[in-house]
Amino acid sequence: MAITMTEKAAAHVMKYLKRRGKGIGLRFGVQTATHCAGMAYKLEYVDEPGADDTVFDCQGVKVFVDSRSMPYLDGTELDFVREGLNEGFRFNNPNVTDTCGCGKSFKV
Repeated sequence: MAITMTEKAAAHVMKYLKRRGKGIGLRFGVQTATHCAGMAYKLEYVDEPGADDTVFDCQGVKVFVDSRSMPYLDGTELDFVREGLNEGFRFNNPNVTDTCGCGKSFKV
C-alpha cells in the first residue's frame, strides 16, 4: 500500500503548514459525495494523528490516511498543478473506474 506526492505538491503543503504555524502533515481521505459518482477526496491539515491512520512520508511531508479510505486511495499520487489562473491538487488514482462530469467525484 502506498501514497505518493510530487515535489510540487509537497512544496505547496509545506508552505501552507509553515504559514499556518502548526500541524504535522496532511490528511488524505475520501468521503461520500453528494455529486454524481459517489466518492470525493478530502484534504485537511493534521495536528494529531488518528488511531487508525497509516502514515506515509512523501517528499518530507507526512500524509495520514485512515483505514476506511485506504482501499480507495492505494497507489494514488497527489500532484499540485497550475493551469492558467487555476491551481489545485490533482489526484492520479489508478483505482478510479469512473468520474463525474463536474470533476468533483469518482467511483472505484
